[in-house]
Amino acid sequence: MSSLVKIGKWMFAVVAGVGLGAAAVALSQPGDLALETVPAAPSPQDLSMAFRHVAEHSLPAIVAIDTVGSAGTNGGQGPHDEEFFRRFFEENPGQAPEMPEDFNFEDLPPEQGNGSGFIIDASGIVMTNSHVVEGAERVVVRMFDGREYEATSWDYDPRSDVAVIHIEADGELPVIPLGDSSQMQIGDWVLAMGNPFNVGTTVTAGIISAIGRGPGINEREDYLQTDAAINPGNSGGPLVSLNGEVVGINTAISTQSGGYDGVGFSIPINMARWAADQLIEHGYVRRSYLGVALQELDGALRGHFGVPLGQGALVGQVIPNTPADAAGLEAGDVILSIDGNVINGRAHLQEIVERIEPGTTVTCGILRDGGNMDIEISLEEMPSDFTPAMQRRRPATPEEEEPETEEAMSYQQYGFEVSDITDDVVEQFELPDNVEGVVVVSVEADTPAGDAGLTAGDIITKVGQQDVSSAEEFDAAVQEMQPGKGLLLQVQRGEASRFVILKTEE
Repeated sequence: MSSLVKIGKWMFAVVAGVGLGAAAVALSQPGDLALETVPAAPSPQDLSMAFRHVAEHSLPAIVAIDTVGSAGTNGGQGPHDEEFFRRFFEENPGQAPEMPEDFNFEDLPPEQGNGSGFIIDASGIVMTNSHVVEGAERVVVRMFDGREYEATSWDYDPRSDVAVIHIEADGELPVIPLGDSSQMQIGDWVLAMGNPFNVGTTVTAGIISAIGRGPGINEREDYLQTDAAINPGNSGGPLVSLNGEVVGINTAISTQSGGYDGVGFSIPINMARWAADQLIEHGYVRRSYLGVALQELDGALRGHFGVPLGQGALVGQVIPNTPADAAGLEAGDVILSIDGNVINGRAHLQEIVERIEPGTTVTCGILRDGGNMDIEISLEEMPSDFTPAMQRRRPATPEEEEPETEEAMSYQQYGFEVSDITDDVVEQFELPDNVEGVVVVSVEADTPAGDAGLTAGDIITKVGQQDVSSAEEFDAAVQEMQPGKGLLLQVQRGEASRFVILKTEE
């Protein structure tokens, strides 16, 4: 099984894309390739000269980044993380000496890491990944020509995984130009540059494999995917088109080996540039927010809500005391537009909203209960601790156990049981206070509920558009659902909420 590796100070991964236009292929008859419509490919010598030209002009602006941090930093990813050591001692009895009770993690030597970056302003501004410098106490930038500079300051945004580093140098520094990542297409050549394995600045070539990827490794995702070779140490380096312009920041890889397996992800430079501008101007990213948890619309949900392909973002949860809550937005609403801009998905909605000046009132076009309506929402600045990434550490998820209860109501056709939320259930599942709905007490594998990802301890708050606060109300709502359309449930797990559709075989 492959795994997604987000590049930190200890494991880095870079992405590559590329800048040549993708060839156009036309089929005049089934199986008849109209070769005359395909542009002639450059010769190997021409392509080699293009690579050489881009590398020659780009490499002087590529830097290696060395960091030193205190023990236990790096968001729990570093080798000195206290919780990591405690788990190791507890889970491997006999393989290591018992950890002394008076062991002090502050006595460990400082953590060291490395990554890559690139100069975007001649005065000494370097762009890289947030996770390269987060938790660092000292940052050193090493130029391609061997010069070294200790950073005077650095600011980072864990939500977008973008950071800027400031250095002071005599005279102007070489700069690499930033391009337009929206122009990149599948098949375009790109070069990935950086400092893999800390061996020195290196260039690898590949193509853009996909665009708009969201593999679930970061809160803000719209990655370019590439097959250019990227390895530990490349994180934060640029993905460069054959025009010699940066189109992305190499950030993560999907890997079975921990190194290059041919699938890498790069933050589009259009997204990174906006975050970097905010960091340079304010020292943090100032963004507006609605206060909702969004869910992508898959085929089943689109069919249920009647939303055309390529449009809309589903509101899975409205967070209390936020702009969306004050405006009356509801879970189950589908946001179709913001100030007339058609929304084509969750990432698109996030991008539009976060760039609007806080305090602005926008018109939100939504679909609710099959009808269209407009809601006026006054946007506010997103609180600094609003998301897990902004808090820099995710809370631990409590272990789930199945309570034994005689009050559970079984829905064998879907493969799960629910019960009222009693004091015993709250204690058993460590549920938050004053939670409303019904609790899932068991889920069978290979059933509609199991396939949809339900698990014991989940809270069901709605059936269709009907709120439920007891097992009796839940059962009545289930009986009212139209056969064949599936069972639409709003499910809360921790602080997150989402919609699922359970369908039985016809």
